Amino acid sequence: MANNGSLKSTLAVSLNNYLDAGAIVAGASGLTLWQNYLGLSEVHLGWLNFISANCLGAAIGAIIGGILADKYGRKFIFTYNLLVYMTGVLLVMLSVNFPMLLAGFLITGISVGVGVPASWTYISESSEVSNRGRNICISQMSWGFGPMLILFLGMLFAPGGYLFSWVESLAHAVGGDGLTTEALNVFSSRVVFFSLFVVAFVAWNLQRGLQESAEFEAQKSQGKKTGLLDNIKVLFQNRIAVKTALFLATIYLTWNLVASVMGFFQPHIYETAGGVSNEYANMLACAGWTFVVGVTFVLSFLIDRLPHKLFYVLGLLAALATWGVIIVGVNGMGSLWAFSILWGINGGLSVQIFYALWGSELFPAKFRAGAQGLMFFAVRGLSAVWGIVFTLIYGENGEGFTLAAWCMIALLTISLVVGVIGAPDTRGKSLEQITQERYGEISK
Repeated sequence: MANNGSLKSTLAVSLNNYLDAGAIVAGASGLTLWQNYLGLSEVHLGWLNFISANCLGAAIGAIIGGILADKYGRKFIFTYNLLVYMTGVLLVMLSVNFPMLLAGFLITGISVGVGVPASWTYISESSEVSNRGRNICISQMSWGFGPMLILFLGMLFAPGGYLFSWVESLAHAVGGDGLTTEALNVFSSRVVFFSLFVVAFVAWNLQRGLQESAEFEAQKSQGKKTGLLDNIKVLFQNRIAVKTALFLATIYLTWNLVASVMGFFQPHIYETAGGVSNEYANMLACAGWTFVVGVTFVLSFLIDRLPHKLFYVLGLLAALATWGVIIVGVNGMGSLWAFSILWGINGGLSVQIFYALWGSELFPAKFRAGAQGLMFFAVRGLSAVWGIVFTLIYGENGEGFTLAAWCMIALLTISLVVGVIGAPDTRGKSLEQITQERYGEISK
C-alpha cells in the first residue's frame, strides 16, 4: 500500500526535475529568437549552453547543493533554493542585453544543480522500502513532463503559433507600439520562461512546508561532525565509497554525454539530418518526451517488484537501437519516428533513474547528498565540454552525423557493460540495511 505522506512529499520535490529539464528546453527552444533580438553570434550561443542548466551552471550548483544538504539539511535547500531559481528566470524574462541573459542562464543553472542531490536524496530517505523505486520514477516522470510541456508551449507561443497573437498583444502592452519584429518574437520565449517562474513559485511554497528528512535528523542527533572536509575525508578514505562513486559516475557520465546532446540539439538533429521543418522537428521531440513519461509511468508499477538490472538493460538496448537507426541510414519519416520513439523508450527506462535510485541508496546518510553532488558536478561539467566537441564532430549541416552516432553507441555500450557488471541488489532493503551491509561501522 502506498504511503500518502511519502507520495505527497515526492510530488512536491519532483517539481525540481520539471524545473531542471524545463529550463534546459526553454533555453534551447528560444535560442534563435534571442539570437535575432540581441544580434548574438554562434560564440554567444555556445556560452549560453556552456553555463546553463544543461552543463556548467548545474555542475557548479550540484557540488554546492550536496555540501549544503549534508551540512544544514535537505529542508534548508528546499526553503531557499527556488528563490534563486526564480531570480534567474526573472533575469531571463527581463533581459535586454547579452550580459543579463547570460547571468539569468547561469543563476538558473546553478539553482538547478543545487536542488538535484537534495531532491533525489530526500525522495529516497522519505520513501518506504516497498515504494522507493516508484517514487524515484515519479520524479523522473516530472523530468519528462518538463520538456514535453515546454515544447508544447513553445509551439503555441512561437511566431506563427496558435497563440502568438496573444503574445503580440502582451508585447505591445508592455513595450508599446514601436517594437521591432525581433523584439515581438522574443516575447514568446519570455512567456515560456514566465511559466517556469510560476511553477517554481508553486513548488517553493510546497517544499518549504516539508518536514526534514528523518535520516538526516538521526545523523545530526549523533553529534558527529558534518563539515565538508570531514565528510569528503570519510568518503575518499573508504574503499567501498570510492568504488561506488566510480561505478555510478561511469554509468551516468557515459549515458549523460549522449542524453545532454539530445536534450539540447535534438530538434537541430531532426532538421539537419532529417531535413524537416522546425515545427515538425519540435513535434518529433515532443512525441519522444511523451514516450518518456508513458514508459516511466509503467515502470513505476514494476521497479519495486522485478530486478532493477532487467529494466536497466532494456533501456540501454533501446538507446543503442536509437543510434543504430542512424548507422543504417535515415531514409524517410519512418526512420525519424523510430529514432524519436526508441529514444523516448530509453528515456522512460533511463540510466538517470537508476543513478538517482542507487546514488541515494549506496552511500551513508552523512555524505549521501555530498557524494551525489560531486558526481553530478563531474558529469555535467564534462557534458559541457562534450557539447562543444559534439558540434565539431557533427558539422555545420550534419555531415558528421554517422561518426557522431558511432561515438554515441560506444558511450552507451560502456554504460551498458559497466551497469550489468556492477548493478547492486538493493530491491526490498531499507537504506539502513544497505548502509550496514556495505559499510558496517561507518554507518554508526
